[in-house]
Amino acid sequence: MTTDLFVRAFMQGDIVTVTPDTPIRRAVALLVERELPAAPVLSDDSALIGILTQKDCFRPALHASYYQEWKGTVADHMTRGAVTVEAGDDLMRAAEMFLEHPHRVLPVVEDDTLVGLLDRARVLSLLVRRG
Repeated sequence: MTTDLFVRAFMQGDIVTVTPDTPIRRAVALLVERELPAAPVLSDDSALIGILTQKDCFRPALHASYYQEWKGTVADHMTRGAVTVEAGDDLMRAAEMFLEHPHRVLPVVEDDTLVGLLDRARVLSLLVRRG
């Protein structure tokens, strides 16, 4: 099924990012405080190098709860090589990508530049409304 719906129309454009050297405690707090499922990880030259998901945060948070100390940086815990979707892709293609990958969000890129995040729940909601 093909549509005239494009990823760019449904992505979240105002996103929070972190860097590999961000202390993991600060990054986890950011995700929790803003109720975010993930944050893209950008290099010093703003290239997308990975994503820090809530799942990635469980190990350091569990360690901190046992030992009362937070260790490491985002680089130690992030998912490298994030699966991305293009802003100009058909939304149904993005829906298929959510079937292929376990991620709750996909970074959205345009000309190799991060421009937003696409949330799985938002895509599912659209599919339900259209069905």
